[in-house]
Amino acid sequence: MQRLRDLTEAELLARVLPVYGGLPADPRAVPVGPGDDAAVLAAPSGSVVATTDGMVAVRDWRDEWSTGYDVGVKLAAQNLADVAAMGARPTGLLVSLVADPATPVEWAVDLARGLAATAAEAGAPVVGGDVSSAPEGVLVVTATALGDLDGRAPVLRSGARPGDVVAVCGSLGRSGAGLALLLGGAAPPGARGAGGPGEAGGAGGPGEVGGAGASGGRGGVGEADGPGGDGGPGGVGGADGPGGVGGADGPGGDGGPGGAGETGAYGGPDGAGGPGVVGGSGGAGRPRGEQASGEPGEALVRYHLAPRPPWEAGPVAARAGAHALVDVSDGLVTDVGRVARASGVVVDLDGTVLRERFAAGDIADALGPDEALRQVLAGGEEHSLVGCFPAGTDLGSLAGQAWVVIGTVGDIGTDGPRVTVDGAVPDAPGWDHFAGS
Repeated sequence: MQRLRDLTEAELLARVLPVYGGLPADPRAVPVGPGDDAAVLAAPSGSVVATTDGMVAVRDWRDEWSTGYDVGVKLAAQNLADVAAMGARPTGLLVSLVADPATPVEWAVDLARGLAATAAEAGAPVVGGDVSSAPEGVLVVTATALGDLDGRAPVLRSGARPGDVVAVCGSLGRSGAGLALLLGGAAPPGARGAGGPGEAGGAGGPGEVGGAGASGGRGGVGEADGPGGDGGPGGVGGADGPGGVGGADGPGGDGGPGGAGETGAYGGPDGAGGPGVVGGSGGAGRPRGEQASGEPGEALVRYHLAPRPPWEAGPVAARAGAHALVDVSDGLVTDVGRVARASGVVVDLDGTVLRERFAAGDIADALGPDEALRQVLAGGEEHSLVGCFPAGTDLGSLAGQAWVVIGTVGDIGTDGPRVTVDGAVPDAPGWDHFAGS
């Protein structure tokens, strides 16, 4: 296994930058991308929305649960959600990797693939970043997301007004439920039926097929071939699992094609073709479909490992006149509480809606109804958007993913800013980076 210490910085960048370089980028929007001392992005509205968020190995993910690809998806998602929560459109990402030199090279490349795939979906190309070595056991990844308001004013936490309706776009409690299942011993998707390596020599053999299920294993990695032969194709990923990586070719041969992601609740991404004289093509990612059959709660675990926030909904909410927005990163009650304090209001959440629309179904099936509701109220890393809208706003007419009304905004009264559920203050502490550690 090749590790970072086996490469120079330039050699590592030569492996990673092409992963980002394939992203579509309007040259007018990004006149200068990766490879120079700094990137140059246009700011059409005259202002730039900027946010940064990082992840630390063991603290924010565990390698026995998450692949590098998962970490890349999650890192991009949490930053893009912050941009959306300002009512802005994401325009670019900057990425930093600080890693123990013993870190596998393929993990770093896999991280880049996850970042690139999510950035491409959001229309926010990775335009630069930094790499640095770290002491033994240390692995930190950080991203800075940039956005544009398209001429609108930013939507702040401090804008909620008495009489507003409170609505959420996206899910609640699914990421927290997935984490609870992992902490309780549930197997991560990639641990089931992971593909084996391809055979070496001649034309490299295909990777084994990843295990089937709602979230199957990754496709296997095709072995490098001998001179003149072709690298073996990556194995087919199980449902929700990404396709395997095609093997590298020998002199004169072609890189093997990447395996295909199978159908699942979240279809796996294309596998990457192996490097070589002629790189193999990535396999065709299957479309997203209904949740595939598998172990109970697998879709919850997958959402925790690689969330997909509704970042498109931020600008939609801003155009609809939202008074305040926040993304659910540390828990619904915690994050809505930040809106309540910034705005000097009381937010009362509807317990019936939260139970019937969000805590029911697979969360309750996996955890029971009481724990399901607790995750809806306190579970973090969901990155859905919560907005406060003027009464009478036709939320059903908004483009994209649906907004669900979950509460109302009231006068502060004598007890100060707060969040209540059916009029009572809930015991639902969310995540705190220091007190929660």
